[in-house]
Formats: sequence, structure tokens, C-alpha cells
Amino acid sequence: MLLKTFGWSFAVTALGLVAAVFYGGWEAFGVVAILAVLEISLSFDNAVVNAGILKKMNAFWQKIFLTVGVLIAVFGMRLVFPVVIVAITAKLNPIDAVHLAFADKDRYQQLVTDAHPAIAAFGGMFLLMIFLDFIFEDRDIQWLRWIERPLAKLGKVDMLSVCIALIVLLITSFTFATQAHQHGGIHADKAQTVLISGIAGLITYMIVGGLSGFFEERLEEEEEREHEEEEEAARTGKKKSAVLLAGQAAFFMFLYLEVLDASFSFDGVIGAFAITNDIVMMALGLGIGAMYVRSLTVYLVRQGTLDDYVYLEHGAHYAIGALALILMVTIQYEINEVITGLVGVVLIALSFWSSVRRNRALAAAGAGSGEKAEVSSGV
Repeated sequence: MLLKTFGWSFAVTALGLVAAVFYGGWEAFGVVAILAVLEISLSFDNAVVNAGILKKMNAFWQKIFLTVGVLIAVFGMRLVFPVVIVAITAKLNPIDAVHLAFADKDRYQQLVTDAHPAIAAFGGMFLLMIFLDFIFEDRDIQWLRWIERPLAKLGKVDMLSVCIALIVLLITSFTFATQAHQHGGIHADKAQTVLISGIAGLITYMIVGGLSGFFEERLEEEEEREHEEEEEAARTGKKKSAVLLAGQAAFFMFLYLEVLDASFSFDGVIGAFAITNDIVMMALGLGIGAMYVRSLTVYLVRQGTLDDYVYLEHGAHYAIGALALILMVTIQYEINEVITGLVGVVLIALSFWSSVRRNRALAAAGAGSGEKAEVSSGV
């Protein structure tokens, strides 16, 4: 099972490291290995959230996620995306941008760094909306109940998450722009860039997420129509498979997954420049890391890990919220990538530990008092 799931990741790792040695010797080998570890550590929460979405899709679309999705993630976000950002920022055609990436690596790095406010605003808003919509939803299972219960009640207010996201964006753009003007940081005109990019991220989330939700609701209606059939199957002892997303529903959910992955990859791409400004080594290292994130996503789905450890998804979404705020802060201030990665790892580790405690409490209490154990096992 492990080899079947991670086989391609192992193969890509071997090929990527060998290519690194041929490209730049053992020094390149070390850089690519470090970048791969960086990408995995920064994107572990991505895998958990992806798994929660991927488990709703049928086998065909899960394979699409592992094939076409990998090409988009590895070549699109880790190789093409930085070049496109440079081309737009410096107003160059793509060919000149690629030439710049190889011929003048320092200038290429500077142009990507200059584009960071726009990148951070777009990704920060997209991820913040994911977190807010999760935390404002009334859920049967709650992890941090003292936070989630009152927020779930507030979530009944229409468009609350959008209002909060826009308030955060306005505060970020104008506060940082004012400080930059006074202290010689980013230019004041960056406020407009940050504002437009943040709104673009918000619109992207609402379009892609809205379409995914629409088709998912249609699927739920189909599930309700088949409810009687499921009950009949349960009475006869036959197990009926859950209805999985397919067709248009799965397509838009796939688009949502890709935009989500792109938002998660922003910090990895930007953080990679702290290690190297060589576009080839960046693509190799981050590409290897992206493969493991994909494989880990499928592993979590096939093992039913999210069903067994029910707070993992909560921890991942809290990590998303933290990452969104970190991205917004990095528009003006530098934050070490190690801190960014550790925040996500710590939150997921705590949610895993809480899940283990919950499972032990349920096992100890027995089936008759399972509901009581559920209440006592929350944080």
C-alpha cells in the first residue's frame, strides 16, 4: 500500500536528485534536498485539507488529481508561475523572462521579491476565506469548542466571512502602505496593488468555491433521493458505497483543489529564494516536495485517516488561518520560513493528539456512553 501510494514520489525524488547532481554537482544535490523538505513541511496542512476534498471525488478524478494535477503543481506553480510573475511585474514577454531567470539570477530574484505583496495579498485572501468559512460553519464535531461554538452562531449572519476578509484586506493595505511611506518601506502606491490583488483572491475563491459548492449540493440532493435505497441495503446486510463526486461537480472541485494548492505554494516559492535563486534547482526541489504532498493526500484518503482522527481537519484549517495572516504580514515584514512551517506542524500535531485522546475516551467509555465521551474529549 505504501509503495503503491508513494511509488511515483520515490521515483521523482531519485530522478530529481540525480538531475541535480548532473546540473550542479553535490552542492546542487544538497540544495534540492533542502528545498524538497521545505516544501513538504510548509505544505503538510495542504495535504490534510486536500484529503478532505479528494475523498468526495470518484476514482477517475482522484487519478486526474495525481496526474494532470501534479503537472499543474510541479511545472505550473513551481516553474512557470515565478516566470509569469516576473514577466508581468517587469513587463517582459515570457521568453525574455525565462532568459532573465538563467542569465541574471539576482535580477530575477529581485523582481519576484518585488511582486511579493501582490502574491501574498492574493494567496492570503484566498486562504483566509477557506478558514473563515470553515470556522463559521456549525459542525457536529468541534475541536476547540470554546472558540468554535460562539463562532458557529455568528456564522449564521450572511456574508460575515466576506466582510471580515475585506476588513482585514483594507487594514493591511492602508496600514502597511502608511508605515512604508513614513519609514521608507514599500511605496505607498503598493496599497492599490495589495488591494486589487486581495480582491482578486477573494473573487477567485467565491467563483471556484461557489461553483464547487453548487454542484456538491446537487450531489447531496441525489444522495437524499437514494437514502431509502441505502436503508434497504443496510437492512439486508449489503454495504452500499457512498455517492462520489463525478462529472461537472468533480471538475469544479478539481479546479478548487488546484487553486487551493496554488495558494499554498506561494510561501514555498517565495521562501525558496532564501535558499537559492536558481530556477532549475527551485523547480527540482519544490517539485519533489509537491509530489510527496500529492501522495500524502491520497494516502490519507485511502487509509481513512480523517475519519479516524476527526480533529485533523480542524488543525489543518487553523494552520490555513495562521498561514493567511502570515502572508498578509509578510507584505511589510519578513518572517522566517521555519516559523511558517512550524506553526502548521504544531497545530496539526495538537489536533492529532486531541484525536487520539478522543478515540481512547470513546473506547474506554464503550458504545453505550460514546456521546458522553465525545463531549469530554474536546479541548
